[in-house]
Amino acid sequence: MISASCSSAAPDGPEDAVVIGALLPFSGSESAIGRNLEQAMLLAAEDLNAAGGVDGRPFDILSRDSHSSAERGLAGLIELLYTARVAYLVGPEENDLAREIARDVKELDVFHMLPGYAAPTVARSEARGGWMRLAPSPFEVGCALAHIAARERIDSVNSLAARDDYNASVSNELATHFAALGGRILPSVMFTPGQQTYTAKIDDAFEAGAGRTLLAAYPAAGSTIVTEWTVSGRPGTWLLGPALRTEVLLANIPTGTLDGYVGVSPSLSLPSECPAMTESGEAGGCTAGNGAAFIDRFSRRWGGEAPLPAAHFYYDGVVLIAMGLVYAQATTGEIPSSGRALLSVLRDLNSPDREATSWRDLKTMMSRLREGIPLRYVGAAAEYEFDEYGASKHQLMQAWTIDGDAFVDLAPVPVACKASR
Repeated sequence: MISASCSSAAPDGPEDAVVIGALLPFSGSESAIGRNLEQAMLLAAEDLNAAGGVDGRPFDILSRDSHSSAERGLAGLIELLYTARVAYLVGPEENDLAREIARDVKELDVFHMLPGYAAPTVARSEARGGWMRLAPSPFEVGCALAHIAARERIDSVNSLAARDDYNASVSNELATHFAALGGRILPSVMFTPGQQTYTAKIDDAFEAGAGRTLLAAYPAAGSTIVTEWTVSGRPGTWLLGPALRTEVLLANIPTGTLDGYVGVSPSLSLPSECPAMTESGEAGGCTAGNGAAFIDRFSRRWGGEAPLPAAHFYYDGVVLIAMGLVYAQATTGEIPSSGRALLSVLRDLNSPDREATSWRDLKTMMSRLREGIPLRYVGAAAEYEFDEYGASKHQLMQAWTIDGDAFVDLAPVPVACKASR
């Protein structure tokens, strides 16, 4: 039995379970996504348990509420780390909160899986603790946005960006990459989320007269900004950041106001599903069978509810942890409780030269890992490969637009920028 335990009153899981702790936003400004992300993790645990678990033990998900707040969410993290003493932690979505417990993760030598878009960077080497980041980085997002703007022959860009690490970083990366492509960068405007009105900030952002203005925000603030922008006469034109691809945004803006504007989010087409490159710099001939299969699997399990794009990464996060534990058990005789050790196993397993295995056949995957056969993971969200620090490398981003009350996928955009470092 899998525990969906978003409160401390939830029933205990199996006594011998391998417990994976999760901190998710079940309340507060980001509450619309918490349940969906937990459902992805629960589905992964169910699928893994049906495939035999690890050393005869089931997986169990122990969830706590971040309240969409670094201040209020800290208590849930402390409970998971020091009371439940989980060795494997997934989340939180909140960047500040993830940074705040980095020292605890290191001291406790916990393995910390970060599937969220806004997760902090993991460009550090430590003797203890292991961090793994799954979603595309702000560098990759900004690169894709810059190439879209250049492809559309836009001469200048700026941003209206929330004052938080993630959205500010996406804004900065867009400016850096667009300038490298020969475009002009005009003054951007930062805002603090949670305000009653953003009218003055909207006026300031569009006063610059940029060819495109990136809206880098979460849905709560983004929907208010779009509504006020519509009332003010819809000055200028938008690019849309990854966090805005959610039904919550569409449900809270006037229908049709963002029709035709382009955004990016993680690609659900795998590189192997994109056999060609077009003259305009798009990935050509792409299919999305892998992503569609996961959407179907998730929807059948959860009464027709569709997974958010981020849910694909949360499913993969649980499966990756399981892969590392099963393979380590087979090759060393024990399950690693050290975060640093598990990170090393997962980086090695997901080397490009390894044979690929898919989330669609976890029984075969788990069976072969138990035989000590190293396999790399083709997940619900990506074909994984990790850098030396544990950050996933992404070759594609998904371009999309809006048509009425629906998102419409465009051709994926290759991540074609080189890091300066």
